Amino acid sequence: MRLIIITLTALLLATAVGVGATWMTTTRGTDIGALTIGAWTARPRTGTADVDPYSRATIVRNGELPIGTGDGVAFTATTDDKKKALDGRCDVIVSGVTPPARFWTLTLYDRKGHLVANSLQRYGFTSQEIVRQSDGTFEIRIASRSRSGNWLPTGGIERYALMLRLYDTPVGVATRTQRDAPMPQIAMVGCP
Repeated sequence: MRLIIITLTALLLATAVGVGATWMTTTRGTDIGALTIGAWTARPRTGTADVDPYSRATIVRNGELPIGTGDGVAFTATTDDKKKALDGRCDVIVSGVTPPARFWTLTLYDRKGHLVANSLQRYGFTSQEIVRQSDGTFEIRIASRSRSGNWLPTGGIERYALMLRLYDTPVGVATRTQRDAPMPQIAMVGCP
Protein backbone atom coordinates (compact mmCIF):
# COMPACT_ATOMS: atom_id res chain seq x y z
CA MET A 1 0.00 0.00 0.00
CA ARG A 2 2.86 2.36 0.83
CA LEU A 3 4.43 1.75 -2.60
CA ILE A 4 1.16 2.71 -4.32
CA ILE A 5 0.89 5.96 -2.35
CA ILE A 6 4.53 6.87 -3.09
CA THR A 7 4.03 6.06 -6.79
CA LEU A 8 0.83 8.15 -7.02
CA THR A 9 2.50 11.04 -5.21
CA ALA A 10 5.47 10.90 -7.59
CA LEU A 11 3.13 10.83 -10.62
CA LEU A 12 1.10 13.79 -9.32
CA LEU A 13 4.26 15.76 -8.58
CA ALA A 14 5.70 14.98 -12.04
CA THR A 15 2.42 16.02 -13.69
CA ALA A 16 2.31 19.29 -11.75
CA VAL A 17 5.92 20.12 -12.63
CA GLY A 18 5.37 19.23 -16.30
CA VAL A 19 2.18 21.27 -16.65
CA GLY A 20 3.74 24.20 -14.76
CA ALA A 21 6.88 24.20 -16.90
CA THR A 22 4.82 24.02 -20.10
CA TRP A 23 2.61 26.90 -18.96
CA MET A 24 5.64 29.04 -18.10
CA THR A 25 7.41 28.42 -21.41
CA THR A 26 4.29 29.11 -23.50
CA THR A 27 3.49 32.34 -21.64
CA ARG A 28 7.01 33.71 -21.11
CA GLY A 29 8.85 32.08 -24.00
CA THR A 30 12.22 30.40 -24.01
CA ASP A 31 15.72 31.37 -25.06
CA ILE A 32 16.20 28.24 -27.17
CA GLY A 33 17.69 29.43 -30.46
CA ALA A 34 17.35 33.10 -29.46
CA LEU A 35 19.59 35.76 -30.94
CA THR A 36 20.25 38.64 -28.52
CA ILE A 37 22.03 41.83 -29.57
CA GLY A 38 21.93 44.58 -26.96
CA ALA A 39 18.35 44.93 -25.71
CA TRP A 40 16.95 43.26 -28.84
CA THR A 41 16.05 39.57 -29.01
CA ALA A 42 14.98 37.57 -32.07
CA ARG A 43 14.06 33.98 -32.63
CA PRO A 44 15.04 33.47 -36.29
CA ARG A 45 13.94 29.84 -36.40
CA THR A 46 10.29 30.55 -35.49
CA GLY A 47 9.35 30.94 -39.15
CA THR A 48 10.90 27.60 -40.14
CA ALA A 49 10.19 23.90 -39.79
CA ASP A 50 13.16 23.76 -37.35
CA VAL A 51 11.30 25.71 -34.65
CA ASP A 52 11.63 24.21 -31.17
CA PRO A 53 8.45 22.73 -29.62
CA TYR A 54 8.22 25.41 -26.90
CA SER A 55 8.34 28.26 -29.42
CA ARG A 56 5.79 26.43 -31.56
CA ALA A 57 3.47 26.14 -28.55
CA THR A 58 3.93 29.86 -27.81
CA ILE A 59 3.07 30.75 -31.42
CA VAL A 60 -0.08 28.63 -31.27
CA ARG A 61 -1.10 30.07 -27.90
CA ASN A 62 -0.58 33.70 -29.00
CA GLY A 63 -1.98 33.24 -32.48
CA GLU A 64 0.88 35.18 -34.04
CA LEU A 65 2.12 34.66 -37.56
CA PRO A 66 5.95 34.62 -37.49
CA ILE A 67 8.02 36.01 -40.32
CA GLY A 68 9.45 33.26 -42.52
CA THR A 69 13.24 32.94 -42.66
CA GLY A 70 13.38 33.96 -46.31
CA ASP A 71 11.26 37.05 -45.63
CA GLY A 72 13.05 38.56 -42.63
CA VAL A 73 13.36 38.51 -38.86
CA ALA A 74 11.55 40.19 -35.93
CA PHE A 75 13.42 41.57 -32.92
CA THR A 76 11.69 42.51 -29.67
CA ALA A 77 12.86 44.66 -26.77
CA THR A 78 11.22 45.00 -23.36
CA THR A 79 14.16 46.77 -21.70
CA ASP A 80 16.60 49.52 -22.54
CA ASP A 81 20.32 48.86 -23.08
CA LYS A 82 20.89 49.02 -19.30
CA LYS A 83 18.26 46.28 -18.71
CA LYS A 84 15.66 48.66 -17.21
CA ALA A 85 12.08 47.76 -18.20
CA LEU A 86 10.55 50.07 -20.80
CA ASP A 87 8.14 52.37 -18.94
CA GLY A 88 5.46 54.34 -20.80
CA ARG A 89 5.64 57.15 -18.25
CA CYS A 90 9.31 57.80 -19.14
CA ASP A 91 10.95 59.22 -22.25
CA VAL A 92 12.81 56.56 -24.22
CA ILE A 93 15.03 57.23 -27.22
CA VAL A 94 15.64 54.60 -29.90
CA SER A 95 18.54 55.81 -32.03
CA GLY A 96 21.21 54.80 -34.46
CA VAL A 97 20.88 52.59 -37.50
CA THR A 98 19.30 49.27 -38.35
CA PRO A 99 20.93 46.27 -40.00
CA PRO A 100 20.70 46.22 -43.79
CA ALA A 101 17.14 45.52 -44.88
CA ARG A 102 14.97 46.39 -47.85
CA PHE A 103 12.23 47.56 -45.48
CA TRP A 104 11.71 47.70 -41.71
CA THR A 105 9.02 48.59 -39.20
CA LEU A 106 9.21 49.59 -35.53
CA THR A 107 5.98 49.01 -33.60
CA LEU A 108 4.89 49.65 -30.00
CA TYR A 109 2.92 46.90 -28.20
CA ASP A 110 1.62 46.42 -24.70
CA ARG A 111 2.91 43.40 -22.79
CA LYS A 112 -0.05 41.29 -24.00
CA GLY A 113 0.91 41.85 -27.63
CA HIS A 114 -1.76 44.43 -28.50
CA LEU A 115 -1.12 47.78 -30.17
CA VAL A 116 -0.95 50.60 -27.61
CA ALA A 117 -4.09 52.72 -27.81
CA ASN A 118 -3.48 56.44 -28.29
CA SER A 119 -5.43 59.43 -29.58
CA LEU A 120 -3.19 59.90 -32.66
CA GLN A 121 -3.57 56.26 -33.70
CA ARG A 122 0.19 56.15 -34.32
CA TYR A 123 1.52 52.68 -33.53
CA GLY A 124 4.91 52.68 -35.19
CA PHE A 125 7.22 53.87 -37.96
CA THR A 126 8.47 52.37 -41.20
CA SER A 127 11.85 52.81 -42.85
CA GLN A 128 10.20 54.87 -45.57
CA GLU A 129 8.52 57.44 -43.32
CA ILE A 130 11.17 57.98 -40.65
CA VAL A 131 12.94 61.35 -40.55
CA ARG A 132 16.71 60.75 -40.63
CA GLN A 133 19.82 62.80 -39.90
CA SER A 134 22.16 63.69 -42.79
CA ASP A 135 24.41 60.72 -41.90
CA GLY A 136 21.51 58.23 -42.20
CA THR A 137 20.95 57.72 -38.47
CA PHE A 138 17.58 58.29 -36.86
CA GLU A 139 16.15 59.06 -33.45
CA ILE A 140 12.70 58.04 -32.30
CA ARG A 141 11.38 59.44 -29.03
CA ILE A 142 8.83 57.26 -27.24
CA ALA A 143 6.94 59.23 -24.59
CA SER A 144 3.50 59.83 -23.13
CA ARG A 145 3.51 63.54 -24.11
CA SER A 146 3.99 65.08 -27.54
CA ARG A 147 7.58 65.50 -28.76
CA SER A 148 8.99 67.02 -31.94
CA GLY A 149 10.38 64.80 -34.67
CA ASN A 150 9.84 61.04 -34.74
CA TRP A 151 7.51 60.52 -31.76
CA LEU A 152 5.56 57.43 -30.67
CA PRO A 153 2.94 57.99 -27.96
CA THR A 154 2.78 55.44 -25.15
CA GLY A 155 -0.60 56.44 -23.80
CA GLY A 156 1.07 56.42 -20.38
CA ILE A 157 0.98 52.61 -20.02
CA GLU A 158 3.35 51.23 -17.44
CA ARG A 159 5.16 48.55 -19.48
CA TYR A 160 5.47 48.00 -23.20
CA ALA A 161 7.51 46.18 -25.83
CA LEU A 162 9.07 47.31 -29.08
CA MET A 163 9.16 45.11 -32.16
CA LEU A 164 11.59 45.80 -34.99
CA ARG A 165 10.80 43.75 -38.08
CA LEU A 166 13.47 43.58 -40.78
CA TYR A 167 12.29 42.42 -44.22
CA ASP A 168 14.57 41.01 -46.90
CA THR A 169 17.65 41.14 -44.71
CA PRO A 170 20.83 39.05 -44.37
CA VAL A 171 20.31 38.98 -40.57
CA GLY A 172 19.30 35.52 -39.46
CA VAL A 173 20.38 32.31 -37.79
CA ALA A 174 24.11 32.88 -38.45
CA THR A 175 24.10 36.43 -36.99
CA ARG A 176 25.75 36.68 -33.58
CA THR A 177 27.09 40.16 -32.77
CA GLN A 178 26.39 43.89 -32.97
CA ARG A 179 29.03 44.01 -35.70
CA ASP A 180 27.04 41.50 -37.79
CA ALA A 181 23.79 43.41 -37.21
CA PRO A 182 24.08 47.00 -35.92
CA MET A 183 20.92 47.37 -33.84
CA PRO A 184 19.45 50.68 -32.67
CA GLN A 185 20.29 51.72 -29.14
CA ILE A 186 17.52 52.11 -26.56
CA ALA A 187 18.04 54.65 -23.77
CA MET A 188 15.73 55.85 -20.99
CA VAL A 189 16.36 59.60 -20.72
CA GLY A 190 13.75 60.84 -18.27
CA CYS A 191 11.20 59.58 -15.82
CA PRO A 192 8.74 61.71 -13.83
